[in-house]
Amino acid sequence: MVKMGKKLSEMTLEELWRLFPVYLTPHNALWKNYYNETAEYLGEKLKDIKAVRISHIGSTAIAGIWAKPIVDILVEIKEEKDFSVAERIIETGGFNKMSATGNRISFNKGYTEKGFEEKVYHLHLRRNGDNDELYFRDYLIENADIAKEYERLKLDLWRKFEFNRDGYTLAKSEFIKRYTVEAKLIYKDRY
Repeated sequence: MVKMGKKLSEMTLEELWRLFPVYLTPHNALWKNYYNETAEYLGEKLKDIKAVRISHIGSTAIAGIWAKPIVDILVEIKEEKDFSVAERIIETGGFNKMSATGNRISFNKGYTEKGFEEKVYHLHLRRNGDNDELYFRDYLIENADIAKEYERLKLDLWRKFEFNRDGYTLAKSEFIKRYTVEAKLIYKDRY
């Protein structure tokens, strides 16, 4: 149980997973609107450093399948100097940095001490070309049968990993890798 008044930064991973469990909902057409409004905001804020691409990724970008109601956004930046500038700009937009490894920084927005807000985001800041998620997204959009297979996998994993986000993500990774490789063979240098 999470103590009232405890800040997110003070919570253990187990407490965070209890407060923010994995759960799936039917596709919601509003997710595209949430993405569009945030992408527009980011595009305006990042215009001086010329973000290469801002993209809606993850299951909320795939119409017709169940997803965690979290809008995933990929922001690709070209120049090294612009990467740190982009990081600061994103943080001033209410996003919280969650992790940073090499040229990958993850942010979130919509997490509070009381649980999820109505609009929840994961933002992935990357160098240009680090975008396998775009290939996987496109493959699922263009292959409804594989998208439904992915949905079934996620629904099967949901209850097993409801309070273990890392386990949930890891359990999906082989499926994602398999179809990302296939997509990159088909789409070649699409991105």
